[in-house]
Amino acid sequence: MAYFLLSRASRTRLLIPSLSLLTNTTKSTIISHSHPILNPISPFQRCTPNLEESLRFVSIARICTTPSGVAKKEEKETSNNSNDISWIDLYLPRAARPYAKLARLDKPIGTWLLAWPCMWSITMAAAPGQLPDLKMLILFGCGSLLLRGAGCTVNDLLDRDIDTKVERTKLRPVASGLLTPFQGLCFLGFQLLLGLGILLQLNNYSRILGASSLLLVFSYPLMKRFTFWPQAYLGLTFNWGALLGWAAVKGSLDPAVVFPMYVSGVFWTLVYDTIYAHQDKEDDLKVGVKSTALRFGDSTKEWISGFGIACISGLALSGFNADIGWPYYALLAAASGHLGWQIRTADLSSRADCNRKCVFDLCPTNGLVLSFAVGFYLEDLCNKGRDAFDFIDLITELCCLLPGGTAGRCVVDFKCWDRLVY
Repeated sequence: MAYFLLSRASRTRLLIPSLSLLTNTTKSTIISHSHPILNPISPFQRCTPNLEESLRFVSIARICTTPSGVAKKEEKETSNNSNDISWIDLYLPRAARPYAKLARLDKPIGTWLLAWPCMWSITMAAAPGQLPDLKMLILFGCGSLLLRGAGCTVNDLLDRDIDTKVERTKLRPVASGLLTPFQGLCFLGFQLLLGLGILLQLNNYSRILGASSLLLVFSYPLMKRFTFWPQAYLGLTFNWGALLGWAAVKGSLDPAVVFPMYVSGVFWTLVYDTIYAHQDKEDDLKVGVKSTALRFGDSTKEWISGFGIACISGLALSGFNADIGWPYYALLAAASGHLGWQIRTADLSSRADCNRKCVFDLCPTNGLVLSFAVGFYLEDLCNKGRDAFDFIDLITELCCLLPGGTAGRCVVDFKCWDRLVY
């Protein structure tokens, strides 16, 4: 019996796999196991396994049979701390990648946040019953891309010493040394030159108004050093397009319509950028910079709820002064419901949720531009003196504008009830 037990123990050891090194573990954690054939031992040692070897076998068995163990957790944490591979790394030449990342081309949400107030204003400046000027929408879309890139470049140049101390920003091109400050300045000049080309295509009033926004763009990165309200200053900068879009179409400003829209955009920026700032609040405390996230603390949701109400109220006032019909307010109510959901469900203690709320969940709220477009297009419908036939004609025209509405569409003449023309 004793011989059988010893033989069984010996055979068990021969079945133990050889592990020389386990990767994706903590620094200085290396687990090895000697194979009995490649590293032979004496028969006496083979027949008398000690306690240390038994514990080692148990440890190896636990790691090999537990896919969600410590090594997997550490691998996940390591991957979260590294930069995600974007289309820039896959498709652009190596020399162009740092410049593309400096302009945040792989993170288009900032461009959208800058472009939407322009789209609101251009749509609101359209004639009743007409769609917004497509050329202006394209020009302001390209201008938003360039101005946002220029703003990010200025921000990275001024904050390069701070960015190295913040986990989320330490790998930015200038902070990490991929680009020198001189290269960043040259790239800034290139972006501003392209932006000037777009600005020159607008009227003189818009050129002066657009050029004046550069003061806000260049001074914004410094605000977090002096005030707890840099998000409000960002709102003044990002929503300048609410003024500029109207001026580009009309050649002047209508304060009763444009100023409430601009102020509402500032409040809207305070909502989303305060949520966004909560993911950096620990690093901001260490570095010594300020933000509304630090200013509001545990009262953040009460503050941003008030900002959200002010935002929707400003948009409603702007629509009222522009004499927009009821479809605008219906869609505005839907957008306000989404904004309220954002505020209520935001987990301010989670970096991932704060980032998700601002990067992914803002798009439906940005869809306020749809409210403007539909509201203005249906404005004729809601004016007094319109009859049922005008209503039908307008609905028919809208249906013809839908995708596929040109080829083989059904044109219905409701004024002659005895026939249908297909």
